[in-house]
Amino acid sequence: MNIRRVAFDHPDAVKLNDEVQAEYHVRYGDGGDATALDPSDFEPPNGVYLIAYDESDRPVATGGWRSQDANGEGNEDGDAELKRMFVIEQMRGRGLARRILTALEDDARAAGRLRMVLETGTKQPEAIALYTSSGYAPCTKFGYYRHHESSRCYAKTLRADL
Repeated sequence: MNIRRVAFDHPDAVKLNDEVQAEYHVRYGDGGDATALDPSDFEPPNGVYLIAYDESDRPVATGGWRSQDANGEGNEDGDAELKRMFVIEQMRGRGLARRILTALEDDARAAGRLRMVLETGTKQPEAIALYTSSGYAPCTKFGYYRHHESSRCYAKTLRADL
C-alpha cells in the first residue's frame, strides 16, 4: 500500500469523494455531507489530504485534516478536523482506515495542531468503533451537523503534554 499526499481536487480524490457521498446518501437518505470544504483547506501546513493506492495504483482509501480554530461552530484553537475518511468496500477490513488515521494524526501533530476532532453519524458504527478504539472520546458537538440528533463528535489530544 502506498499513501500519497494529493490535492483535495485531484481526480482520484474527486472520484473517492463521490463514492463516499453516495454511501452517505444510502446510509442517511440525503444528498451527502453538506459541510463546506475548499481544496485550499487541505494545503500544508494548514491541512493535508491523503490517498492510499493499492499495488495496481488504484485509489482505495482516503482521508484529510484541516486546521480549525475557535469559531461559532464549536471548534477550539488548535483543532485539526478530520474529513472524508473512506475505504472502498472491496478493501475494508484490512487496516487501511487505521493507517490513514495514524498518518493524518502524525501530520497534524507535526503541524502544531493540539487535538484531532471529527464528526460522524450514528449510521456509521464501524467509523465510531475505529475512532473509539484509536483513543477518541466524545466531545462537545461542533461543525455543520452539531444540532443534528444523529451527529456524534469525538476528539483526541495530539500532544502528550496537554
